[in-house]
Amino acid sequence: MSSVTRFSTGVRSLDDLLEGGVEVGSITELIGEFGAGKTQICHQLAVMVQLPKERGGLNARALYIDTEGTFRPERIIQIARAKQLDPEKTLENIIYARAYSVEDVFRVFERAKLEAVKRDIGLIILDEATRLFRTDFLRTGERILAYSRLLSFLEEFSRSSISVVYTRQVVYSDGIIPASAVVFDGFAHLSLFLSKKGDVWQSRALSSPWSRRTAYYRISEEGVVDV
Repeated sequence: MSSVTRFSTGVRSLDDLLEGGVEVGSITELIGEFGAGKTQICHQLAVMVQLPKERGGLNARALYIDTEGTFRPERIIQIARAKQLDPEKTLENIIYARAYSVEDVFRVFERAKLEAVKRDIGLIILDEATRLFRTDFLRTGERILAYSRLLSFLEEFSRSSISVVYTRQVVYSDGIIPASAVVFDGFAHLSLFLSKKGDVWQSRALSSPWSRRTAYYRISEEGVVDV
């Protein structure tokens, strides 16, 4: 039996929650309100995957698809310096794509299918996964078909031994619920619900092959760090 390969999040409590880190070939979703830290974790993962294996990384590159304009190169530089990596090289190893429409997302994925191995992509990040689909398609039938295509892409990448991480907003209807719940609930291998209380952030496993646990951490200039 082959052992499961993972790379570290850079946060001990999150690694413990994930049984050692983000699993290679898995699909992980980060759910939460604005300010819950979803994008901050995505930035950190895009750096951590580049670390050599002996330091908890995969020595691989990241593809970062940004649908909301929240990617910040300066955050990558700060995190890279904290992890003792060359900031410029770290940025070069993040293949960044700003998506303004659903078709933009699909075009990036089509190209990634052809170049993922050649460009040593070990992690694909989609931040955020639902907003464009909810605004580009007013008809429910068209939206469902587009979502089906998206999920097929994500599954295909995970089967190719690439870690897939996407974020999902929440909506307010009789409480806080994840956006596009009918489509996404139960799809990811692991779902984490992120929130903030005071100056401490937390992640709670909603679905997990292990057990329900909670990770606590802070977000600082150096990135996401343990409490």
